[in-house]
Amino acid sequence: MTSRPPTVLRPWLSIQARLGIHPPTVDGAPFGARLEKQADQIPNAVSLKYAGRDITFSEFNDAANRLANALAPLVGPGDVVGLHMPNIPQFCFALAAISKLGAIATGVSPLLTGPEVCYQISDARIKVLISFTDLAEKLTDAESLPDCLTHIVFTGALDIFDAGAHDLPEIPGVVVRAYRDLIDGHGPAFKQRDVDPEQTFVIQYTGGTTGQPKGAELSHAGISAGVEMFAASAPPPKPGKEVFASAFPMFHIAGLTLIVMCVQNGACCFLFPNARDTDAICSAFKATPPTRLYAVPALYEMLLANPTFGDVDFRPLQLAISGAAPLSTATFTALEERFGKGKISEAYGMTETGGTTSNNPPARAKAGSVGMPLPGSSVIIMDPDTGEGPLPIGEIGELWTSGPHIMKGYLRRPDATSGVLKVFAGSTWMRTGDIGYMDDEGYLYISDRAKDMLIVGGYKVFSVEVEDKLSSMPLIRSCAVIGSPDPRRPGNDIVHLFVECSRVDWGKDEVAIKNGILEFCRQNLAAYKIPRMIHLIDEIPLTSVGKIDKKALRKKIGWS
Repeated sequence: MTSRPPTVLRPWLSIQARLGIHPPTVDGAPFGARLEKQADQIPNAVSLKYAGRDITFSEFNDAANRLANALAPLVGPGDVVGLHMPNIPQFCFALAAISKLGAIATGVSPLLTGPEVCYQISDARIKVLISFTDLAEKLTDAESLPDCLTHIVFTGALDIFDAGAHDLPEIPGVVVRAYRDLIDGHGPAFKQRDVDPEQTFVIQYTGGTTGQPKGAELSHAGISAGVEMFAASAPPPKPGKEVFASAFPMFHIAGLTLIVMCVQNGACCFLFPNARDTDAICSAFKATPPTRLYAVPALYEMLLANPTFGDVDFRPLQLAISGAAPLSTATFTALEERFGKGKISEAYGMTETGGTTSNNPPARAKAGSVGMPLPGSSVIIMDPDTGEGPLPIGEIGELWTSGPHIMKGYLRRPDATSGVLKVFAGSTWMRTGDIGYMDDEGYLYISDRAKDMLIVGGYKVFSVEVEDKLSSMPLIRSCAVIGSPDPRRPGNDIVHLFVECSRVDWGKDEVAIKNGILEFCRQNLAAYKIPRMIHLIDEIPLTSVGKIDKKALRKKIGWS
């Protein structure tokens, strides 16, 4: 007698059908070909806005072609090019040029130290690194660069304005070139080379919250599918008429997929090199109001704190996406007052799923939920300890996701890959490591990261629940909950609360502040959820994309 295959329930399908949301048809065309199409069909439409300059799709494609011609003698199909710079046009030009050459891109965070940059160069086997002039010291200070690196190309923030020559450092073992000198004399004609849609286009490094960062291999087809699936769950954009705004860094999966999304949909994209410069962001929005806005809760909170944010005309705004971390009730309410009702949508995703796994359709969003699986994908809830399931509707477990948007695997890490990519019910699934549940309509709710879920007295404590409750206290500007092992109770955690006070409460008596927080907790939280240790700090540390950096907080208490 043969056993029946497990049933995968998809309650969201009927809801999506009623909303007119259907899986898109994805052709897997590479990024360079998408850009060529827009340059042909809407050549004069603005593609990029940067430092007061508008760059059309035609100009974008010409710049990418010049760079492709310049790089052609240095890299071939399958070679890896590192992009070590902030959000400047040259990042976009290089991404398209790499696609056209059939090469592979990998974003290298400007925040990395010299040794960390060398680690990624070696791990990804980067052959050519396009770096920002202000970051040269991180490369010159390295004792020795990996042998795989043959060329470093330096570019500056104002290179597109013909700003003149740069003083280039001498770096032993590599050829150093200036970006403008490299492209000088190369023509604006270069057609996308034929590539297998399943070929790796991007090696996107994880944040390295545990151990060394791992490179997730994302294919041309996978990235394209993820972008198309995300677009299919929202009102269809109008090519040449949309303005997409985000400060996500492009070396991160969120920023990378945003520029791909803009090109695929013929939308204009703002480029903000400094995500914390809310004055510049608000000024840009006042001049050109966005039609779609993508940010993390921390940035939304910083924008709300800027008085000029209230001067922006948000009537053209159709959609405001929040992701990377839960949006507190207070922030949601404040944003809705600025944007209008029915425009805010929380989304959820990770590097290994091409940036997005689920999102709330604006026409039927549920507060507190991260929405339904993207059209064309699936999510199931599995037992996080045994890997068995699916668990019943409403039961908390680990989210697994399947679809054409998930990664091929971790670069040269077969053991790590086999630990997260699992074959189940005839499909390949990605174990997300996130804990949550699904309701009877297929909406997903994230309780916590598996590593951030604490155990106290045998009970589960979800850090996001405690953080959301405490964020309603006026004296708390931002907070984070982490755990450390309880030496007196093996298998249990000590709940630590880190608090950044609102500015009006700076300088007040620390004992009084802590007592006030504890009294609030006693009134609003079960006893086992109340923090045992409260730490008042000047500023909650954030990652490059604006998430709370819990790895840094664990180091503060000597637990990593």
